[in-house]
Amino acid sequence: MPVITTIADLKRLHERRTPRMFYDYAESGSWTEQTFRENTTDFEKIRLRQKVAVDMSGRSTASQMIGQDVTMPVALAPVGLTGMQSADGEIKSARAAEAFGVPYTLSTMSINSIEEVAEATTKPFWFQLYTMKDADYVARLIQRAKDAKCSALVITLDLQLLGQRHKDLKNGLSAPPKLTPKTIANLMTKWAWGIEMLSAKRRNFGNIVGHVHGISDTASLGSWTAEQFDLTLDWSKIEKLMEQWGGKVILKGILDPEDAKMAAKLGADAILVSNHGGRQLDGALSSIRMLRPILDAVQGDVEVHLDSGIRSGQDVLKALAMGATGTFIGRSYIYGLGAMGQKGVSTALEVIRKELDLTMALCGETRVQNLGRHNLLIPEDFEGRWQP
Repeated sequence: MPVITTIADLKRLHERRTPRMFYDYAESGSWTEQTFRENTTDFEKIRLRQKVAVDMSGRSTASQMIGQDVTMPVALAPVGLTGMQSADGEIKSARAAEAFGVPYTLSTMSINSIEEVAEATTKPFWFQLYTMKDADYVARLIQRAKDAKCSALVITLDLQLLGQRHKDLKNGLSAPPKLTPKTIANLMTKWAWGIEMLSAKRRNFGNIVGHVHGISDTASLGSWTAEQFDLTLDWSKIEKLMEQWGGKVILKGILDPEDAKMAAKLGADAILVSNHGGRQLDGALSSIRMLRPILDAVQGDVEVHLDSGIRSGQDVLKALAMGATGTFIGRSYIYGLGAMGQKGVSTALEVIRKELDLTMALCGETRVQNLGRHNLLIPEDFEGRWQP
């Protein structure tokens, strides 16, 4: 086992150990992948201010996200098909997050169901909702999340229809994988993954299969999801979903200041500045570029979190210093899960916390709450300013 010191180390192991279609599902964007790439490269354009002769003892990364205590302001983002990266991947990820003291967000398109994750954990997790045309199914899904004692609902707003994801289309992405000659050839090189997957509790979409009339296999599921994303989603429907839930809500997929104002007006507990990891609108600006214009727009009326592009604790620090209250990681923990299962998720979190802690100290801070723009050097033309 190689020594793991960075998220990139986990990514290399993930690629070696996971079937190509599931690695590509995690490590790809839509269309030309411009936004996918810039989500990470734009973080590199922000530089840090080193400070010396500062008492660096007694440091803490502890904070809160929507009123919940966290060991660091980092939540695990909802990622579909997590249970295909590693057997029972959602359960492993939720357990790692619980042990570490950060929130885990279960995707609607998870392999393990809400009930299975709840049974395997002892503390509440968050649930992410895709909006579907089938109102009865959505209502029952929300009730299932309530029954599982989920402590927040994360409503995804930027996937009313699926972005053009070339790698997924070419790989024939499915869960479980369809046994084509190409897939079989690749699976023969991933025998450890295959042996582990034989023992999995589930290998299809646990929140959907068996819960929707007429859906019993992945073939029918594929056509159902293509037909069921709600093209007519608007702010009035979002408000109704929030009322149905009745608890804490995070609105995910905000990338425009006017949308941020509307989300705050509806009374969301937080908004998640996100471009879906570069998997929806290719050509959109990176999340980190849009953070400041959105913060300016909401003027503190709603908590602002950020995802898309975070691959290190330094990235987390930069987002917090620019004004975010919390961050979400997706690929960073998926690399760990695919590389080493639950231990890999824990390792990813530890890598990020160590990088956050050390960088914070070298910037002259001992509390994440004290981070601010005074810790950064930001290019003048960086922050989402443009002529419409």
